[in-house]
Amino acid sequence: MGTFSLDPGADQLAVRDWLHGFAADVMRPAAAEWDEREETPWPIIQEAARLGVYSPDFYAQQYFDPSGVGIPIAMEELFWGDAGIGLAIVGTTLAAVAVLANGTDEQIGTWAPQMFGTPGDVKVAAFCSSEPDAGSDVSALRTRAVYDEAKDEWVLNGTKTWATNGGIAAVHVVVATVDPRLGARGQASFVVPPGTPGLSQGQKFKKHGIRASHTAEVVLDGVRVPGHCLLGGREKLTERLARAREGARKGGGRGNAAMATFEASRPAVGAQAIGIARAAYEVALDYAKTRVQFGRPIIDNQGVAFQLADMRTRIDASRLLVWRASWMAATNQPFTSAEGSMSKLYAGETAKWVTAQAMQILGGNGFTREYPVERMHRDSAIYSIFEGTSEIQRLVIARAISGLPIR
Repeated sequence: MGTFSLDPGADQLAVRDWLHGFAADVMRPAAAEWDEREETPWPIIQEAARLGVYSPDFYAQQYFDPSGVGIPIAMEELFWGDAGIGLAIVGTTLAAVAVLANGTDEQIGTWAPQMFGTPGDVKVAAFCSSEPDAGSDVSALRTRAVYDEAKDEWVLNGTKTWATNGGIAAVHVVVATVDPRLGARGQASFVVPPGTPGLSQGQKFKKHGIRASHTAEVVLDGVRVPGHCLLGGREKLTERLARAREGARKGGGRGNAAMATFEASRPAVGAQAIGIARAAYEVALDYAKTRVQFGRPIIDNQGVAFQLADMRTRIDASRLLVWRASWMAATNQPFTSAEGSMSKLYAGETAKWVTAQAMQILGGNGFTREYPVERMHRDSAIYSIFEGTSEIQRLVIARAISGLPIR
């Protein structure tokens, strides 16, 4: 078991500084423009790919950092730059994590490179789990996967929603129900390769925040994928379904494909929220030092100074929770008290609160688009909603600490 440390090594610090430079020099100058355009910032993603920020190798290096803090450091710096562009750059990693969490070594080697493409031909990927009638309630998924044994193909039908990169992705990873009687335990994940007939983009959503990130519905109409596109393989699925059926008969059994992905990604999402909060805090701190009212900088007033003290305290506390959860995951320690959900819950709520405080400190200026905190405030709102609402995180935590099936 690795030793938990709050002192990143030289390699981690070098990555942090490199990403900070990219965020400051490339992302921030373009942030307002792509927020207004509400379009995928392909030129920024291409530049990220050219520099090595957008590649499976880079994210694999951070993911397998034995300290566990490689991904949180990377996410915090990129989202310090801008959340919308940041999500456009890292949105592919959710699909990659789905393959990593559920797939075989061969599947990982096959699909991960196709998700990112090359610097000269950049691609993105999408993870498709939520549906119009199934968001927090993943057991209610209606998208079906039926095996055609004669052709060794799976046939997918259904509609997915809230899919980052949905419809514009080269590779889609789709969570579908194989055995409806088992609810969430009867689900599996499938890779839909580039150009597969029957997959189309539905509605593209116009959003309150993270506008540079593409979010849309994905329609699956008789989509046929080869048998090898079932993540983990059919033998593993058959064994898992058998255990789930036995567990159902005994009144037990837990776990599903979507949750395996979300549980692995929650601390990273918390780190994104910290990046937004830190950015807003820094703007507010600088403003408070230079804004003069009644003959003195406003930070001389306890009302403002105490706000900033609380903002910094909550940001640092959030980072500690995220780093702890990330270290636990890297050292294969179980989240016995839902530490992953704790980190995402607290960091997400902190981002919303800190950005609101930053707007308050800037006063009328904070409410205008001349300053970035109003955009940061809009971007932060999603962090109590996606990848598990704050209410769902509290439910997960409550179940973990009580051992009871709280509803």
